[in-house]
Amino acid sequence: MFEWKKLGRVFNPQEVTSRSWLKEFSQAPSALIFDDFIRVYFSCRPPRDRNGQYVSYSAFVDLNRSNLFEIVNISKRPILELGDLGDFDEFGTYPTSVIRNGKEIYAYYGGWTRCESVPFNVAIGLGISHDDGVTFKKYGKGPVLSYTPDEPFILSGPKIRKFNGLWYLWYIAGRKWIIADGRPEPVYKIRMASSVDGVNWRKLNKDLIESRIEEDEAQASPDVIFCNGKYHMFFCYRYSSDYRGKEKGYRIGYAFSDNMLDWTRDDSKTGIDISDKGWDSEMVAYPHVFELDNSIYMLYIGNQVGRFGFGLAQLEEYSS
Repeated sequence: MFEWKKLGRVFNPQEVTSRSWLKEFSQAPSALIFDDFIRVYFSCRPPRDRNGQYVSYSAFVDLNRSNLFEIVNISKRPILELGDLGDFDEFGTYPTSVIRNGKEIYAYYGGWTRCESVPFNVAIGLGISHDDGVTFKKYGKGPVLSYTPDEPFILSGPKIRKFNGLWYLWYIAGRKWIIADGRPEPVYKIRMASSVDGVNWRKLNKDLIESRIEEDEAQASPDVIFCNGKYHMFFCYRYSSDYRGKEKGYRIGYAFSDNMLDWTRDDSKTGIDISDKGWDSEMVAYPHVFELDNSIYMLYIGNQVGRFGFGLAQLEEYSS
């Protein structure tokens, strides 16, 4: 059983006034620890274009390591350029997950393209930084993890970790599209791939987490840590339709495993839920767990899938 104490909202993108490309949303926070500060990567958007369409960029804020509510720096430009005409990431880089690899920093991200019959498709790309994570150069023009016969569309939500000398990438894969209230909505499930070099991936080709609230439950943002001899996964889930409000919106779930292949879901042990009021009173989603100075924290987003920023919670108690 986990018990998380919410510490409050850390960052609200709508308070940023000096960056035209960072006006709304701070989605999918991912932390990278430095000596004096914590860099939190997230995805954001400028206002909609004349056709009502968004693009998505990835950025970061630096937080004072001794006071995680003190913002000491905001990225001056997106960490990744959008793709060229027809590229898989022409319209977005969301979400992003980062990890150190020697002197380099790797960023795995969802590259968005627009479609005609459905709104979008996504595949997973890789960017590599040589300047301490300020900017990233793409590994190539195409994705490092893309569609296959078993995973035909929407490969997104990457969360990168290393265990026992191997790279593990947890992600989501689309299962189908449904029509809800006259619009296409995607259903996706959590999957995993492994690698010896962080570039070439071997897919497990297996849904890891059973559905609970309905067969077409959508799952996202699977973040895995190792603690007390077990692997612990925090993720988020939602209903397949009407999920942009409180009743059927995103919640954070939990599962555990001995081997990373077979997972037991038990959302009663998650230990965090929506608040009674405020920026996270309708949904909590996209958890990212990290350890800092002998404490364990969770970054997460709130209402309208992160439109109003991300917050921080601290683990107060854990019992197996």
